[in-house]
Amino acid sequence: MEGQYAVFSANLCLFILLIIMRPALGHGLGTDQASSLVALHRLKMESRGMIDDEKWTEMSVNVYERMASDVGNMEYDMIKGGLPGQPLGKMFKQYAGYVNVDEKNGRSLFYYFAEAAEDPSSKPLILWLNGGPGCSSLGMGAMEELGPFGVNPDGKTLYSREFAWNKVANTLFLESPAGVGFSYSNKTSDYELSGDRRTAEDAYTFLINWFKRFPHYRTRDFYISGESYAGYYIPELADVIVNRNKKALSTSKIQLKGIMIGNGIMNDATDTKGFVDFLWSHALISDETYQGLPGHCKPGSSKCGSLSAAEIGDLDFYNIYAPLCSSSFKLSNTTRKHVGYDPCEKEYVYSYLNLHQVQKALHANRTKLSYNWKLCSVVINSWKDSPSTMFPIYRRLMASGLRILLFSGDVDAVVSVTGTRYSIGAMNLKVIKPWRPWLDETFEVAGYRVVYDGLTFATVRGAGHQVPQFQPRRAFTLLKMFLADHF
Repeated sequence: MEGQYAVFSANLCLFILLIIMRPALGHGLGTDQASSLVALHRLKMESRGMIDDEKWTEMSVNVYERMASDVGNMEYDMIKGGLPGQPLGKMFKQYAGYVNVDEKNGRSLFYYFAEAAEDPSSKPLILWLNGGPGCSSLGMGAMEELGPFGVNPDGKTLYSREFAWNKVANTLFLESPAGVGFSYSNKTSDYELSGDRRTAEDAYTFLINWFKRFPHYRTRDFYISGESYAGYYIPELADVIVNRNKKALSTSKIQLKGIMIGNGIMNDATDTKGFVDFLWSHALISDETYQGLPGHCKPGSSKCGSLSAAEIGDLDFYNIYAPLCSSSFKLSNTTRKHVGYDPCEKEYVYSYLNLHQVQKALHANRTKLSYNWKLCSVVINSWKDSPSTMFPIYRRLMASGLRILLFSGDVDAVVSVTGTRYSIGAMNLKVIKPWRPWLDETFEVAGYRVVYDGLTFATVRGAGHQVPQFQPRRAFTLLKMFLADHF
């Protein structure tokens, strides 16, 4: 019965998400992380057992290390003179280009790398991954959330981000899998083979070959961070790294120290239950509707109700309290500094990354791209494998001693703090340090944290799905705490 409930409730809730979130999705800019999650889960429900969760160990252990004969040139990848429209006086080095991960099919992944603004040789390296699956870490992570620059409303010039993560770390953004953003394959049919397993394999191969191109970073402390469907990407990639490191020579090991995941999916059943309970606990649905949803009625019963878009209204489910982008919502550059969040920023990013001079500066291979850059790609149409839970992988990673931080913006309805708490609770971990508030640099309560035996969980007060975008100061403080291991 428990399995039937999980499938039934997932189908219901994810279908409802697709309907009620439609007003908040992209305006002709491709899909976004939320709608990509919905589409993938629908695909998973249509073909249960896409991958046996217990078989991931075998898969990750047997990942083979594919080396490209041409590992590229670091100097060629340097963005000389900076990005078009960037503010004057920013002197840190930036790089962008392709790393081949499959010579036979010509599959190459695009990256953008911003060295630390000060003393990069002493700073750690962070890989950032956005989710979807199929959403761009360049467009979302770098340009909208935590990269050194954001895009102004003119879609042509950039502003310096006050709480950019490259102020404390070297930051690497990867567009993954192939077919996302500027990443591509020479064979169109190759895109039909996308899935969790190959995404992890390709990301690992990317790192091996990227370190060949940037050898002075091979011995640097390395962390992986991201959000949304990266709640699967990151543990899966970390699992591959941990297993490959066991067999690798000391000179070729990746110095993975920890993972940091924001509003990431963990486990289908608890994520779905958390979605419904979040809506009710935040007064977005009526008591009557809530009482008629799965968990309160027998699955398949005529008494089971459904969510109503008319009842909930037009909201941004990434942040239920945030304004929506509209023609009347336009912020001046000065106002944006004080407001902090601009719901129309994805439109500015879309315009900027489709400028010819920007793509030229980024060394984007336009001859391989028959379409404009998009925020998200529809690679999930034929997604080959996706587990229903990350619990087995988390248990292995915790046993390996890896540092793990899970954090949740507390006003996100897409992958809610409620669902993440249910998922962590289902793992039955021992509490080492009990629930307490944590403070940001202004000494305000920035959220709450609890330390378990194996991982730390923190909430970020007032943040939505993209925590660094909605609460940049608090996300930056959390990052520094994580890197210093101060919890």
